[in-house]
Amino acid sequence: MAQFLLQRLTISLLVAVTVSIIGFSLLRLSGDLAAELAGEDATAEEIAQVAKSYGLDRPFHIQYLDWVGKALQGDLGRSLFTNEPVLELITTRLPVTVQLATYSLILALLVALPLGVLAAMKQNTWIDRLALSIAVFGQAIPSFWFALLMILFFGVILRWLPISGTDTWRHFIMPTITLSTFAMPQFMRLTRTGMLDVLESDFIRTARAKGLSPMIVLWKHALRNAVLPVVSLAAVAFGFLIGGSFIVESIFAVNGVGFLALESIIRQDFPVVQSIVVFISFVYIVLTLLSDLINAQLDPRIRLN
Repeated sequence: MAQFLLQRLTISLLVAVTVSIIGFSLLRLSGDLAAELAGEDATAEEIAQVAKSYGLDRPFHIQYLDWVGKALQGDLGRSLFTNEPVLELITTRLPVTVQLATYSLILALLVALPLGVLAAMKQNTWIDRLALSIAVFGQAIPSFWFALLMILFFGVILRWLPISGTDTWRHFIMPTITLSTFAMPQFMRLTRTGMLDVLESDFIRTARAKGLSPMIVLWKHALRNAVLPVVSLAAVAFGFLIGGSFIVESIFAVNGVGFLALESIIRQDFPVVQSIVVFISFVYIVLTLLSDLINAQLDPRIRLN
């Protein structure tokens, strides 16, 4: 297990360094950052002064190393719009985004896992076709359009739910349903496929031959093995829900990291945009590492690969 952990940590570290380089490079490769900061009517002298003030006149690798050194100390720079520390802006908004992503992941799993198991148990029946139809609907419907429909129906016409803000748990209902609708089909299809493969395996036939009850065979033997790929997907999906909440947070005015990123892009607040891109990428890396470790714990054979 120690060798497996060391291998995965090394890979994660290399990916993190690569991501940080790419994230740092994107804004600088998109154009003259000093000219953007100076404004449209700035003279060459003013642009040069801005470049010197922000260290943009130094070699690229020096800028990168300086940025990494400060980032490791918790200094991600300051917002060009509010002059607040970028780290403070992100950590202030992060709990809301994590809360929304957690609710969405839980709801997606609560719906998808039973549907996937039922679809596998009732293969080629109307239950199976209904589950697959729900998955196709969830995958195909655009999130922004579904969100607007929910606002119109539940918020405007019926007035059952608030359409913006995060003051109470009721404010999270529509954003949670919107986000989970896109994640749910992947879990459902993966659970169904995994259950079909496991139910046809030799050890399941042996368990049935021993006279074990169908529920014990299903929940103790089949589902444990079928759920392994779902664990990996759940970690990746959680990262997607955190990073992919831009549109949902903006539609429902959820004051999270996604909404902050959208605001920063509109304002051309480069330090905030850069930090959010790298931060969300790091979230993916950490969650992927955790999913590998959990899978290795559930299935020791993975450690041998």
